[in-house]
Amino acid sequence: MTQVQTLRAPNAQDRVALAEIELCGELMIAASAAGEDRLSPDRIDEVLDVRGAESWATVPRQAARRG
Repeated sequence: MTQVQTLRAPNAQDRVALAEIELCGELMIAASAAGEDRLSPDRIDEVLDVRGAESWATVPRQAARRG
């Protein structure tokens, strides 16, 4: 007998995990398109759209540790 699994609404952990997967994908795309062996810290910041400390608050656990 096949068991059917129901879909559930995504929780906060799911959303954070999906965001992290998307960011990793963006970094992989940028790295594969780069001419150099490694991405520079500035290029990584650009790819991740880092704007400073206010962007840390998107992941509450990390923001709490930094505070």
